[in-house]
Amino acid sequence: MGKFLKEFKEFAMKGNVVDMAVGVVIGGAFGKIVTSLVSDVIMPLIGQLAGGLNFTDWKWVLKAATEEAPEVAVTYGNFLQVIFDFIIIAFSIFVVLKAINKAASLRKKKEEEAKAAEAPAEPVTPEEIVLLREIRDSLKK
Repeated sequence: MGKFLKEFKEFAMKGNVVDMAVGVVIGGAFGKIVTSLVSDVIMPLIGQLAGGLNFTDWKWVLKAATEEAPEVAVTYGNFLQVIFDFIIIAFSIFVVLKAINKAASLRKKKEEEAKAAEAPAEPVTPEEIVLLREIRDSLKK
């Protein structure tokens, strides 16, 4: 059992797992922000532009409420809000990943340029030595 716990501790303390956990926590908080943005800001504005509609009230009643049982309905207005949430989150992630990839490619390009600048140029052979080599080669023939 001790070996198992030790292996689990090593796994949990790896950088990738900790980074992923932080990402999940931040993603959850970001999701709540986007949900509030959609339900509290965007949807009321769209509803007002559409003539004062409230999308959360949109539903298809399957069975009306009675004294004994609550109403059974398909609330597609809430579904529309969730779709807007998804679109905004997906677009935000796309923009962030695009920026990260652009920064990474710029960094890689700079590193390649730095390596090219650091690479020693081939030494230039003085003209006298080139002439002496030509003379030597012609004498050998």
